[in-house]
Amino acid sequence: MSEENKKQHFVLVHGACHGAWCWYKVKPLLEASGHLVTALDLAASGIDTTRSITEISSCEQYSEPLMQLMASLPVDEKVVLVGHSFGGLNLAMAMDKFPDKISVSVFVTAFMPDTKHSPSFVMDKEFGGDKPLEIWLGTEFEPYGSDRSGVSMFFSNEFMKQALYQLSPIEDLELGLLLKRPGSLFINELSRVKNFSDKGYGSVPRAYIVCKRDKIIKEEHQRWMIDNFPADLVKEMDETDHMPMFCKPQLLSDHLLEIADKFA
Repeated sequence: MSEENKKQHFVLVHGACHGAWCWYKVKPLLEASGHLVTALDLAASGIDTTRSITEISSCEQYSEPLMQLMASLPVDEKVVLVGHSFGGLNLAMAMDKFPDKISVSVFVTAFMPDTKHSPSFVMDKEFGGDKPLEIWLGTEFEPYGSDRSGVSMFFSNEFMKQALYQLSPIEDLELGLLLKRPGSLFINELSRVKNFSDKGYGSVPRAYIVCKRDKIIKEEHQRWMIDNFPADLVKEMDETDHMPMFCKPQLLSDHLLEIADKFA
């Protein structure tokens, strides 16, 4: 196998209220190109029924399955980390802790924090403050935890139809409606933890894939995050909603392969 086609290990990280299942179209496309692919469920997500989100008190705890995978990798193996939506925060945590085990991290219309502000900063700007609840179209928010600082989030059907999957195949919307789980953005907790470090998180190459018709993390906010903490490479997907793995799986896979090849 030539250096150009060197086998890569892609690790795919889902967004809030979703699970490993959401990569079902992209995983075989990457594998067909000869690569190893791991799609995992974060804590209390996907088919992990051992816990509910109200038992998860921190983003670090939520990220444990990813951290365990990273810790289990051989010393000389580097992975291509791919995070969608809120999964960008899980990527940042893994990058901070295991910078030497990652060749590149790819933020797919994802929250991409910086090292100068708290980890919640990039979410506060889009979702914090006085944003009206109407934009969530009936999504349920419930405080939890002993101090009630945790907030669980359960996407409404209308929110998924109108704001997440509006350009995706109806079959994938139906799958999402059947498999969605309550999740959390951990904004209160992430506003209090220490910043990500330049030595860890900031030292790993980053690529960003902009989805231009995303109604949740809008293109303007995606580009603001890229300006705020510049990525090494930026790709764009036209006519693509918040769920590019359903909306345009082949194009997303092509972008991932190109990015992985560039940073191998």
